[in-house]
Amino acid sequence: MSTADDENEPQAAERVVIRDRRKIDPSAKDSAATAAKAKESSGGGAHRAPGQEDDDAAGAFGAELGALRTDLEERTRDLQRVTAEYANYRKRVDRDRGAAAEQTIGSVLTSLLPILDDLDRAREHGDLVGPFATVAEALTAALGKYGLAAFGEKGDPFDPTRHEAVAHQMSADVTEPTCIEVMRRGYTLGERLLRPALVAVADPA
Repeated sequence: MSTADDENEPQAAERVVIRDRRKIDPSAKDSAATAAKAKESSGGGAHRAPGQEDDDAAGAFGAELGALRTDLEERTRDLQRVTAEYANYRKRVDRDRGAAAEQTIGSVLTSLLPILDDLDRAREHGDLVGPFATVAEALTAALGKYGLAAFGEKGDPFDPTRHEAVAHQMSADVTEPTCIEVMRRGYTLGERLLRPALVAVADPA
């Protein structure tokens, strides 16, 4: 080996050393630690504890249940109101229907009253005998089934709501206004007055 090579061999064997002479700031280390803790805290807050999740679910269920109960109560009140209105409607219809039927029957019976007056006069004169009397009684019974009732007899106390006085006289034989003669009997249909009775009235003397 040549002399030049011997001189260069120690230089090739020397190691290369790199030194970092920068200074480390202690505050920067603390900041990094603080940031790491903050990151852990924020990451941990993203996951709720199981107990808290159950409480939230229970609260949501309770709110939904309360809304359903409120809706049910409203629907119940609506149903009750509609049921009451329908019941009142049925009662009103039945009442109106009954009144219309009674009005119709009353009109028909009123038209037959002159026939009954003729039968009363025939009876008073003794002409209502034989088959004719049987027919008259059957007619009276049939009309009675509809609620027709006659009133007005001699000796009845005078009632201005049921009697129509066509004659007055004084009498010592009565202690109150009394019907002493009936010219024409009156008729009622149930509680309804179809026609008042025509009477002569005697007042106490």
